[in-house]
Order: sequence, then C-alpha cells, then structure tokens
Amino acid sequence: MKAMILAAGRGERMRPLTDHTPKPLLVAGGKPLIVHHLERLAAAGIKEVAINTAWLGEQLPKALGDGSAFGMCIDYSHEGEALETAGGIRRALPMLGSGPFLLVNGDVYCDADVTRLMAAKAPTLLLVDNPPQHPDGDFGLIDGWVVNAPRHYTYAGIALLDTALFAGLAEGYGALGPLLRQWADEGRLGGLHYGGYWQDVGTPARLEALNHYLEDKA
Repeated sequence: MKAMILAAGRGERMRPLTDHTPKPLLVAGGKPLIVHHLERLAAAGIKEVAINTAWLGEQLPKALGDGSAFGMCIDYSHEGEALETAGGIRRALPMLGSGPFLLVNGDVYCDADVTRLMAAKAPTLLLVDNPPQHPDGDFGLIDGWVVNAPRHYTYAGIALLDTALFAGLAEGYGALGPLLRQWADEGRLGGLHYGGYWQDVGTPARLEALNHYLEDKA
C-alpha cells in the first residue's frame, strides 16, 4: 500500500513561523512534523509515499531526500500554486497507482496505529473527539459508518481512501471536505474512532502544546 502526505498549504495561522519554513517542516519534539508521519508510515510497512508541495516546496526534498533515510521511496508532486486537498490528490494519482492508499495531513500529529486503517475493507476516516478549537465537529459515526449528523467527532486528517474515488475528478483546485460529505451521504465511508492523543497543529500555541506533550512523553 502507498501513502500520500498533504504538505502544500501556506499555513497562514502559523505565521511568522511559516514565512520561511513550510508548516510540515516545523519542529516538534526535536524533529519536523512530517518526519513523525514518515517514521510512523515506515513502521507500518509503507514503502512508497507521495508528498505534494507548493509554498516553499523546494525545502521538502532538500530536507527529506528520496526517502531512503526512512527505508522508503518518496515522490514529490510539485504544484507550484497549491491545488487544495482534493486537487492535490488528483494531481498525484499517477504516483499512487490504483486501489487503497493512506492519506495524511502534514500538519497534524497523532499517536494512532495506522495499521488499523490499513486493514479496513472500505474507505475509512480516522475520527477524534471534537477539540476545543472545533467544538461543532465534522461527522458522526453509526455502526462503523460515517454520517454527516450528528457531528460528535472531528476528522483527524488521516484516512484510508481509494484512487477510484478521484478518477472522475477534474484536474485543478478543489477541496476534499465536500467530497467526504458526499461520500458519507452515499454510505461509502467507514469510520474509526481514536481516543488517544491528536493535535491539529494549526497555530503556534498548538505547536507549543505538542512540544510539551512530546517532551513529557520522551
């Protein structure tokens, strides 16, 4: 199975930290955020990873190389101008082959074991309890299937998806959120609830909180 890490965003709320560093390369616990993902994916047996880039995107290949340091192969999908989440996935489809793949947002941190997702029989979202910064949530979960209401949970930015879901999508700018809601309405999305540590590293304060967590964990 292959994986894709979304790493093309500007990170406006993280400024000035992201004025000179792409958000996935911000350091947490002594290593860049994206390195935590790569190590977790490698531990799960993932050997091929696609990473999309845009803002300061040239820094990612310089920092991560071809993936050999992590025991994997990294392909880079250089977008120039960010295509948003779904648009970025659509652009990277040739790197992902066909069938299921893991999708990870580059600006989250999560202790979850991704092998649970890899074993899922259908496209599946990892869901977490609604955090203080997102109290209204994203989705509900009924009998293992994602629903659009009630919104008791937040999408963790980690999912098992399938390239077939994107095959008919036009190239260009597009967000993933509306597609997830459509697929939930169609009964096509499974869900796994994770109750452990998760952090959306969307502000400097949350990056600091993650650093404290990782320091205490070490």
